[in-house]
Amino acid sequence: MDEVLLRGLTPHVLGIVVRRGADFASAEDAVQEALIEALRVWPDDPPRDPKGWLVTAAWRKFLDAARSDSARRRREDVVDVEPAPGPAATVDDTLQLYFLCAHPSLSPSSAVALTLRAVGGLTTRQIAQAYLVPEATMAQRISRAKRTVGTVRFDQPGDVATVLRVLYLVFNEGYSGDVDLAAEAIRLTRQLAAAIDHPEVAGLLALMLLHHARRVSRTAADGSLVPLAEQDRGRWDTALIAEGVEILQAALAQDRLGEFQAQAAIAALHADAPTAGETDWVQIVEWYDELAKLTDSPVVRLNRAVAVGEADGPRAGLAALAEVDAALPRHTAVAAYLHERDGDLVTAARLYSEAAGKAPNLAERDHLTRQAARLNTRLRG
Repeated sequence: MDEVLLRGLTPHVLGIVVRRGADFASAEDAVQEALIEALRVWPDDPPRDPKGWLVTAAWRKFLDAARSDSARRRREDVVDVEPAPGPAATVDDTLQLYFLCAHPSLSPSSAVALTLRAVGGLTTRQIAQAYLVPEATMAQRISRAKRTVGTVRFDQPGDVATVLRVLYLVFNEGYSGDVDLAAEAIRLTRQLAAAIDHPEVAGLLALMLLHHARRVSRTAADGSLVPLAEQDRGRWDTALIAEGVEILQAALAQDRLGEFQAQAAIAALHADAPTAGETDWVQIVEWYDELAKLTDSPVVRLNRAVAVGEADGPRAGLAALAEVDAALPRHTAVAAYLHERDGDLVTAARLYSEAAGKAPNLAERDHLTRQAARLNTRLRG
């Protein structure tokens, strides 16, 4: 059973069922039931036309649900006659589904869950496992999201920037449960890039590929974090890097710079350096300046301070850091790193310990604790 094929067909089938007259929530439920049926039937009896099979099965599921629900009797004039079997429509509603699932009335977590379910074709159980929440909790979240967008016109224009933010949230979740969300985000972004010619869509895809290329080198055998400067660059996926750079160059050539293109350019400069010491930090600072103009994000200014510290020395980095809100996550960790680079090991050790107490996850906390212990050992020696 090719689950990737099934997930790829999901938005097409959902769009067809909606256009035939089903409301979004009922159509999405019907498509999910059709996918479950396909997983049961196809291994022993694969269809000649998988998309057509799913459309027929989903439509029948919708009919059954509509006819059994007395509250939906008024829809009988719409669903009473089942369309004749045949080749499925070729209209691609994927883009509209992306916009619908990333509707501004939804919270980011709800938009992510609905995108993974309606566009990604994942089951509620898979999404719940990926986000480490009970299945019932995720089911409620998805149900509320479907009710929220239930009255939105299917052909209503959407906001590409919102869609991209949702996909980036999915990508940053990485891997948990039995679903690799980073790989799933790349698959969905490829799908979006095929549906719309937009430089920021390409920029996000390039950024994902360039980050994903370094994935296997980010953790040691014991699960501990490996900083970028210490990663084994021989383990980086050069094919993904080459693809990401090619996509980025084509996007930048359109001369419509956006934040994801700028982030991808920074990632490409890291990927292009044969060693950490050969990184073009001056150009990275320039790209952070461009990114700051586009976003005015405190996180961007924090990362820029690190780049300034590498390009112009740790004291310049500390001066740049002084202009960033000290309450920002990772601010203390960056300060510790720059003080260590400046030779102030006492302050750096203290700040690493403070940063460990503020770390957002166990892996980062352990990494910062080890940095503090390393410096304290040197100071005692």
